[in-house]
Amino acid sequence: MRRKRRSDWLGYLYLLPAVIFFTAFVVVPAVQTFWYSFWDWNGLTDAVWAGVSNFGRMVTEPLLSGAVIHSVVLLVFFAVLPVILGLLVTMLLGYRGRRGMTVYRTAFFLPQVVALVAIGVIWRWMYSTSGPLEQVLRAIGLHGPQEGWLGNFDTALPAVGLIGTWLLYGVCVTLFLSGAQKIDPDLYNAASVDGAGQFRQFLAVTMPGLRREIALAMTITGIAALASFDLVYTATNGGPGNETTVPGLLVYRLGFTNGRVGAASAVAVGLTLIMAVYVLIINKVSSNGDEE
Repeated sequence: MRRKRRSDWLGYLYLLPAVIFFTAFVVVPAVQTFWYSFWDWNGLTDAVWAGVSNFGRMVTEPLLSGAVIHSVVLLVFFAVLPVILGLLVTMLLGYRGRRGMTVYRTAFFLPQVVALVAIGVIWRWMYSTSGPLEQVLRAIGLHGPQEGWLGNFDTALPAVGLIGTWLLYGVCVTLFLSGAQKIDPDLYNAASVDGAGQFRQFLAVTMPGLRREIALAMTITGIAALASFDLVYTATNGGPGNETTVPGLLVYRLGFTNGRVGAASAVAVGLTLIMAVYVLIINKVSSNGDEE
């Protein structure tokens, strides 16, 4: 019994450095951010108690509320479209022993190993008036906006969203292909005997079998949409105007450029709550599907 207790204490001691690191760099900053959100403070002079007014500005100020709306729009491009494309690619590639699947997974996952800053710079060039996209359009007798796709007020946000779609759909494909290989082949054989074609088999067998992978993909891509900063900062820096400003970029601007630490903290807290609610909804829907 004493040896067991001693081994337990040793296990706790091994975890102690990780606990200290997590507390110092995650828990303490999170608590401080929550506390700062109730103050008007520029980071230098004395702070003034503001109560919940910083949170109220997230609804009343167009800049703050607009950033939240932009994140919701990006959810469609960063989460919904990649999942749909991932399912489509999974169905087209097949999921039962197709040769070269390792190559496919590597190719689709490749954008994830490229720095987001580099991706933003590359796509900014591709969307420019002299970029490849404009050259292709001119070759077929069309042309894009004169300001460039990222400089136009109507096309900037969808253009950024499509970058996210390209970036994240490979993650979905990788998850779905791996998950589909775990499905019992007998289910496909039974569906084939009943006369189901590939599309029908995909709906009746593959989709239910990928419920957990779909939930995981929606969680990963949704958080990427809500927490987007690097990509937006390098591609548009929130422009033109504030058409592509997102909460992550707004936190940086308010805290480090405008000296509104309290407002920046409130946006960060609000963004964290939105992420938490989003993840809870995805997990709830997924768990209900498993119970059925």
